[in-house]
Amino acid sequence: MHPQLQRELWFLLFYCALAAAAGYLFDLSVLFISVVLFSYIIFTFKNISRLHQWLLKREQTQLPDSKGYWGEIFHQLYIMEKTINKNKDALNKTIRRFQEATSALPDAMIILNKDKHIDWSNKAAESLVGIRYPQDANQAISNLFRNPAFMRYLNKKDYSRELHIASPEHPAKKLSVQIIPYVKKQLLIICRDISHINKLEEMRSNFVANASHELRSPITVISGYLETIKDNPPTDPEKLTKITKTMYNQSKRMERLVSDLLSLSKLETRPTDQHDNVVEIAALLTAIKESATLLSGDKQQQITLDIKSDTNLRGNYEELYSLFSNLVNNAVRYTPDKGEILISWEVTDGQGLFSVKDTGTGIPQQHIPHLTERFYRVNVDRSRATGGTGLGLAIVKHILERHDGRLNIVSELNVGSTFSCIFPETRLIKEGNPQQDS
Repeated sequence: MHPQLQRELWFLLFYCALAAAAGYLFDLSVLFISVVLFSYIIFTFKNISRLHQWLLKREQTQLPDSKGYWGEIFHQLYIMEKTINKNKDALNKTIRRFQEATSALPDAMIILNKDKHIDWSNKAAESLVGIRYPQDANQAISNLFRNPAFMRYLNKKDYSRELHIASPEHPAKKLSVQIIPYVKKQLLIICRDISHINKLEEMRSNFVANASHELRSPITVISGYLETIKDNPPTDPEKLTKITKTMYNQSKRMERLVSDLLSLSKLETRPTDQHDNVVEIAALLTAIKESATLLSGDKQQQITLDIKSDTNLRGNYEELYSLFSNLVNNAVRYTPDKGEILISWEVTDGQGLFSVKDTGTGIPQQHIPHLTERFYRVNVDRSRATGGTGLGLAIVKHILERHDGRLNIVSELNVGSTFSCIFPETRLIKEGNPQQDS
């Protein structure tokens, strides 16, 4: 028995004994004891009523106070109420932190109650699914997420696999929907934007198909000629020379394609921790200009190098050489005999500007936005005839991104094209002397 209850009983017995003694003097002991017990009952019912009123309005009223055993009861209730409020505050803080954290997530999260009505959703649910909290709280999910495939998935109650559907807000986006049941028959819906994954998968599929096609063509040519030579060796030296020359050209084409594929693979996987070296632009462009002159051969093209600034670049020498030489070599390949090619380097508006200007045939405007896509060609037959792999500008794009730069293309049919690489001021280093070569 609780000590306070024992004390209360002793006090009651004491007052009853005192009432009996006083009543004995007047020969009214039973009456005096009845008055004491009745008073105690009134006191008890009064405290019960006060406790009941507090329980009905505990949020608006304070806990009552009393004496004796009821005072101990109210004191213990006060301690319990204080502990509950403290735990409630801690729980509310935890819930707020959870909601803040989930609101920052890029994935949409929606909580449904047992009736499949919305209890809560994060901010991403508004942009991906169109569900807004708290405006849509207590709404049936079927009223807001109107997708037949989703409703079948929700009602089937087999959530072992994800569901892939279009976003109700943005049909172009693809969503991965996962439902997770948890306590009290509640459901957690997670919607993830997988548009980029689908795009990457599509790119990978296209890349494999294009690479296979590009490799199949020279292999078919070489295999066909070898089969012809094996079954019927040519006796005509001129014919044999033509066959071997064709096979050699096709093998070199395969070599360039494989080399470009390896270069792309390295650019996509190699870290950028070696992109802070000082690259001397004058020496680099001079070497590229000499290589371009050799590549030009008998075309009698006029290739000019104009270095207007002594500013150098901070980056990776091999990648920058590949970047600039790809653009210069393209200009050599697509510029007709006796055409002009201008290679220039300058600093304008605080940015480094490398450009290659040619007097080639030009590029139709509708093709320009797609030039950096892998295996994209304006003219397939002409590109293959000049030895292009369709990967050069894709390599240019990757290298520029790794050097915080961007590519600008200006072209006019039957006039020529200008390919410009623009580097931010953070990549520039002033060093060396201006040079000109013509």
